[in-house]
Amino acid sequence: MSTSTTSAPPPGTRQPPSAKAPPRRGRRSARTGWRRALRRDWQLYSLAVLPLLFFLVFRYVPMLGNVIAFRRFEPGGSIFGGEWVGLRYVEMFLSDPTFWQVFRNTLWLGGLTLVFCFPIPIVLALLLNEVRRRALKRFVQSVSYLPHFLSIVIVAGITMQMLATDGAINHVLGWFGHDPIRFIQEPEWFRTVYVGSEIWQTAGWGTILYLAALTTIDEDLYEAARIDGANRWQQIWHVTLPGIRPTMITLLILNIGTFMAVGFEKVLLLYNALTYPTADVISTYVYRTGVESNNFSYAAAIGLFEAIIGLVLITSANQLSRRTVGTSLW
Repeated sequence: MSTSTTSAPPPGTRQPPSAKAPPRRGRRSARTGWRRALRRDWQLYSLAVLPLLFFLVFRYVPMLGNVIAFRRFEPGGSIFGGEWVGLRYVEMFLSDPTFWQVFRNTLWLGGLTLVFCFPIPIVLALLLNEVRRRALKRFVQSVSYLPHFLSIVIVAGITMQMLATDGAINHVLGWFGHDPIRFIQEPEWFRTVYVGSEIWQTAGWGTILYLAALTTIDEDLYEAARIDGANRWQQIWHVTLPGIRPTMITLLILNIGTFMAVGFEKVLLLYNALTYPTADVISTYVYRTGVESNNFSYAAAIGLFEAIIGLVLITSANQLSRRTVGTSLW
């Protein structure tokens, strides 16, 4: 019966080292690496302290106050409310016809703002990218950026002065024999006035990110497109737009997330009792209900409902974007 034997290595030769599994990095090594990076780049990390404190104090800590949406809050009592009432205030605003009116107004203003204010900066950036005269390009950029630096109060004041019964717009209409139009007092004009002022204020500033994204597109792609016989429109469609698509998708998701939070300050400054049927939105309704009527629990329930809708919208838009175009925020 034969037995297998293992031959010994010849004298003078070294055995190869046995293969060992690479050591696993545990929590301690990861923590050490994080501390090392913090000591090395502490100047950069220190820049994030103030933004983090801002979000902590003004965004996350106030979330604790949402508990009064389920408690009866009385001025002078506990800041977290008193008696537990459950979903009473939720049932109240769901059965309130005024709430559904302001909900529809919010959808209208948010939808019109998204449809018109989102693509216009893209179009403006594409047009500016085609301008070859640097002086003209800088002049157009400066003029279009300027409204962004104006206070919303100033923008609302300029809008109301221009659209007043004796304002510049009605003077121009009078030259053509048209009677003055009460833009500020007529409910059917409010949406046009709001969206128009929003475009004027934000279109130029919104082009900055798109112009920065345009600089990252490889010029060789345009050269290859010209060799293939593509004209300028075809180059924009097949090279430029795909090149800035990640930026477009990211900003679109962010805009969808703030879809329900229509500009509170501008609406509050532009609307009046005559334009409530089309101008009153959820944010202004919450302000009047909570601050002016002292019904804080009811206002907190409506605000929590608006926040939940915004969370659902931005999450759904992010998932849809990831599955369709492969670009998402997270």
